[in-house]
Amino acid sequence: MKVLLTGATGYIGRRLKVKLLEDESVELRLFVRNVKKIREASRGKVDIVEGTSFDRESLRKALRGIDVAYYLIHSMGATTGDFRELDRISAENFREACIEEGVKRIIYLGGLGTRECASKHLLSRIETGEILSARPDRIQTIWFRAAMIIGAGSASFEILWNFVEKAPVMIVPSSIRTLTQPIAVDDVLLYLFDARNLDVKGNLVIDIGSEIMSFKDMLKKTAEVIGVKRYIIPIPGWTLRLSSAFFINIFPVPRRMTVALLKGLKCETVVQNNNAVKYFPHIVPVSFTAAMRQAVIDIECKQVLSRWSDSSGAELCDVRDHDEIAREVLLDRKIKDFGAISPHHMFRSIMALGGENGWFTYHFLWEIRGYLDKLIGGYGISRGRRDADHLRIGDSLDFWKVADIQEDKRLLLLAQMKLPGKAWLEFHIEGRSLVQTAYFLPYGLWGYVYWYLLKPSHSLIFHDMAKNLIRRAREMERLNR
Repeated sequence: MKVLLTGATGYIGRRLKVKLLEDESVELRLFVRNVKKIREASRGKVDIVEGTSFDRESLRKALRGIDVAYYLIHSMGATTGDFRELDRISAENFREACIEEGVKRIIYLGGLGTRECASKHLLSRIETGEILSARPDRIQTIWFRAAMIIGAGSASFEILWNFVEKAPVMIVPSSIRTLTQPIAVDDVLLYLFDARNLDVKGNLVIDIGSEIMSFKDMLKKTAEVIGVKRYIIPIPGWTLRLSSAFFINIFPVPRRMTVALLKGLKCETVVQNNNAVKYFPHIVPVSFTAAMRQAVIDIECKQVLSRWSDSSGAELCDVRDHDEIAREVLLDRKIKDFGAISPHHMFRSIMALGGENGWFTYHFLWEIRGYLDKLIGGYGISRGRRDADHLRIGDSLDFWKVADIQEDKRLLLLAQMKLPGKAWLEFHIEGRSLVQTAYFLPYGLWGYVYWYLLKPSHSLIFHDMAKNLIRRAREMERLNR
C-alpha cells in the first residue's frame, strides 16, 4: 500500500510516521514544507516531496501513485491571513488533487463538537472535514473527530499540567462544567493507523473518545496525578480572555492559541455516533487518568516524540535557507576561547541551552522579555523545550526555533518572539573559539530603535553566557573522562 502522510513534522504526524514505518506492507511518502525538518535517520526510509497544499504542482507530485492519503494539515499558526480561509483553500486543493491522481481514500483527524456552539478554531476543523468529504462519488473520506488529545507534548496536556501544577487556586469560568471526552494520543494513533485497511464503502465519520467528564473533572484528576491539592473556583462572567491574561505566564502556549483552545470549554464535545465501537471493536481507549500518567512516564523517560509546537502554518516554522544569513543588516558578535576543552563537549553544552536548563545569565531579563512577549501574543519563554538534552531542526526552544544544526559545529536559532524585525542567534565553533552572533533584520524605523535600545544588554548577557557555556563544557568533559 502506497501511503502519503501530510503534517509529518507536526504533533500527530511525527508519531504516526513512526508507526507507519514499522509496517513493512506500507510504502510511505511524506509531504513536507521543509525536508530538513525530517531527521536523517528517517530520510533514507521514505520518499519525500517538498511543497505545500497551496502549490498544486507539488501537491499532485506528492499524491501521484498514492492509495491512501492522511490529511493532518492546519493553518491555525499562520501569521498572515485568515486561517479559516487558508484551511478551506488547502482542503479543496488537497481533495481535488487526490481525485485527479486517483487516490482511493483520505483519512482526516478533526475535532468533536457541533457548528451551533463551535469556536472559530473548531468550526474550521468541521469545515475542513466537510470539504474533504464533499465528493463521495469520486473519493472516500474517513473523518475522525476527537476532543482534547492527551499525551506528552500535546497542547492540551501542557495547558492542563501547567495550570494545575502552578496555580494553587484556579479561577475559572462557569463553563468549566461543560462535558467532554478526552482521548490518549496513543489511542488516536491506533485509530488512524488501522483506518488505512478499514473494509468499508463510502464516507464515514468516526467519533472517538474515552470517558465522559467535565473540564472541572479533568482539573481534579490532573491534580490527583500530580499529587497536589487544588481549589477550583468557577466565577460567572469570568471570561476566557481574563483567564488567559491572569495566568499568562503559566501556560506554555501563546495567548492567542490558549484562548482558541479554551473557547472549546463553551461547547460540549462528546461522541455522537458509535462508529468507533462498530468498526474498531479491538480498540478500547484508556481512561483520562491513564493517559495523563503515561504522558508523565514519557516525559520522565525522555520519550517525547513530538510536541504541539513542532510545526504550524507560520513562516517562522519553515526554518530553511540559513546556511548563510545573507539578508542580515545588524549583528553583534562575541568570540571567546575555550582552550583545551574538546569541541564535542563545547557543542553538547550549547545544545543544552534553554528550557529548564535556563540561559545561564541574567535569567530574570529573559523572563521579563518572555512575559512581555506573551502580553502581545507571542510564545513567551515558558514554552521550554521538547527534550532536556537533545535538539533537532524545527524544535521549539522557549521563544526560539531551531533553524540549523551542524554537529559539533553550529546551532542556529530563529526568533519567534514578537519583534519589529527578524532575528537569529548563532553559536558557532571555530577551532578553539566559541563565536556567538546575534543577527537582526529590522522592519522600518522601529526595528532600528529596538536593536539599539537592546544592544547594551547584549554585552552583559552574551559575555556571561559564553563563560557559563564554557564552564559547563569543562564540567561535562571532566565527568566523561
